[in-house]
Amino acid sequence: MAETKVKDEIIDEFQLNPEDTGSPEVQIALLTKRIRELTEHLREHKKDFASRRGLLQMVGKRTSLLKYVRGKDEERYQKIVSELKLRR
Repeated sequence: MAETKVKDEIIDEFQLNPEDTGSPEVQIALLTKRIRELTEHLREHKKDFASRRGLLQMVGKRTSLLKYVRGKDEERYQKIVSELKLRR
C-alpha cells in the first residue's frame, strides 16, 4: 500500500496534465526510483547477478527515454535531469 502511494506521488509530481501517467517524464522518474532502490539492494547482495541484469536493462531504458526527450525538447530534458539530480 505504501509503495502505491509513493508511485502516485511521483506520477503527480512529473505528469504533464491530470490524465497523464505514461509520458516520458513520468517513466523516467519511476525508473530512477527503481534504479536507486535496486542499487541499494545490490550494494548489500553483491552476487545477485539476475538483479544486476535487470538494473542494467532499466538504466538502458531510462537512457533511451532521456535521449528521446532531449531530441524533442531540450528544455524539458534539462528540467527533468535537474529535478532527478541525474549526472548529465
